[in-house]
Amino acid sequence: MTIDIMMPFYGDPGLFRDAVESVRAQEDGDWRLVVIDDVYPDRGPGEWVSSLGDARIHYVRNEVNLGVSGNFSKSVALVEAAHFVLMGCDDLMEAGYIGSMRDAIANHPDGSYFQPAVTVIGDDGRPSLPLADRVKSWYRPKKTETAVLSGQELAVSLLRGNWTYFPSICWNTEAVRRHGFDAAFDVVLDLALQLDIVLDGGSLVLLPEHTFRYRRHAGSVSSWTAQDGTRFDEERAFFLDAKARLRARGWQHAARVAGAHWSSRLNAATKLPGAIVKRDGAGLRALSRHILRGW
Repeated sequence: MTIDIMMPFYGDPGLFRDAVESVRAQEDGDWRLVVIDDVYPDRGPGEWVSSLGDARIHYVRNEVNLGVSGNFSKSVALVEAAHFVLMGCDDLMEAGYIGSMRDAIANHPDGSYFQPAVTVIGDDGRPSLPLADRVKSWYRPKKTETAVLSGQELAVSLLRGNWTYFPSICWNTEAVRRHGFDAAFDVVLDLALQLDIVLDGGSLVLLPEHTFRYRRHAGSVSSWTAQDGTRFDEERAFFLDAKARLRARGWQHAARVAGAHWSSRLNAATKLPGAIVKRDGAGLRALSRHILRGW
């Protein structure tokens, strides 16, 4: 059972090489890697990956830049296997990742997506645990063995604070294609997809083994949009819509959590000092609106 690894590329060439090499170092070799180059100006990284001579590795260069959601959607369209990973081009797989996922899928064939435990690393590759990831660790369900989560319980858990790491997840292809990525989102598109799957009766299989290294750095989309308040405008739109959908489903607890979503508002509060120091009036107004505005 082959697992497809889709790797949208637009970023640091050195970190990209490390990401590709971590796939090549997998102990279980039943994988297919597809690199989707979103028109990165330097053709060197694409030439390098094409020169590797590994029949399991494929390189595609977009004709035009598709952006985050567009490249993710193209990645899903190119998947051939029943399960796939949408891996970041600066993240790293531990050597046992593919083998662990193949075992989990065999044991839980009805799972919609599979979340392993993740080690967070910084730009230098060393383990790091900034505030955002400490908060994620608080929200992640405390399970020492594999657990299957679904229904309103899972929706409440995710909406309190999205503790998943999107690039580390192994997805059931059919479940993702049924819903796709919402082009209106860049920052919360993964949470939006998860909520769609949960409302459709899908389940998350939570795995205890640390088999993935997620790179946290200030250059990410979620980081730079946090500074000017853009991400919080997007989050507010998402949570208001989620609140309405959950109420319609009769999941009143989940609807209340989406409506309040304290973790998002507290995150905005942590950005206020930076906006004040920079004298960023627009960012300050956006952050204050998100923190104080009624839901």
